[in-house]
Amino acid sequence: MNFVYANLSTSLATTQPGWLTTLQNLVGPMVACMVAFLVVFWLSTVIWTFRDIRARTQDFLLQIISTVAVAIFPIAGVFVYMILRPRQTLAEIYERQLEEESLLAEMTERQTCSNCHARIESDFQACPSCGQKLKRSCPKCERLLELRWTFCPYCTTNLAGAPMPSMPGMANMPGVPNSNIPMGGPIPGNRF
Repeated sequence: MNFVYANLSTSLATTQPGWLTTLQNLVGPMVACMVAFLVVFWLSTVIWTFRDIRARTQDFLLQIISTVAVAIFPIAGVFVYMILRPRQTLAEIYERQLEEESLLAEMTERQTCSNCHARIESDFQACPSCGQKLKRSCPKCERLLELRWTFCPYCTTNLAGAPMPSMPGMANMPGVPNSNIPMGGPIPGNRF
């Protein structure tokens, strides 16, 4: 029986056309290349997932679960990971926080006029846009003071009794008379 089987297989091998033998010789390396490609692709998705989740969270357990899920379920795991992963990386979150802090610091530093909301500097006595009186100088030490202060914090002068100096042509604070403009009669040098 073995002899008949051996003769049959030999006769089949000799009767096989040449193109079929060539095809059989090519299929083996093609299958090996396809398997090698799939293994490399699988490893690259696992490595990419691990690197990506490490850039997006510091939670070690979540990093391990994501990587293992992609390793066990190669294609489906990648799609599920892409849907469930955090939107922003840690670097993007850090940059956004820096921008927010910078904008907040800029907003607190920037001073504006309470009347016209024009930008003013801390040493302005009046708004350059509308003339609103912003600060006054101390009659004794001549340092700039807030209008609402009743004592100079630098020389302890009582400002309650001191007249507030005003600038000609500028808007006055309500209830404070302007000492540069006479209360009655025509203004000197004015014909009307």
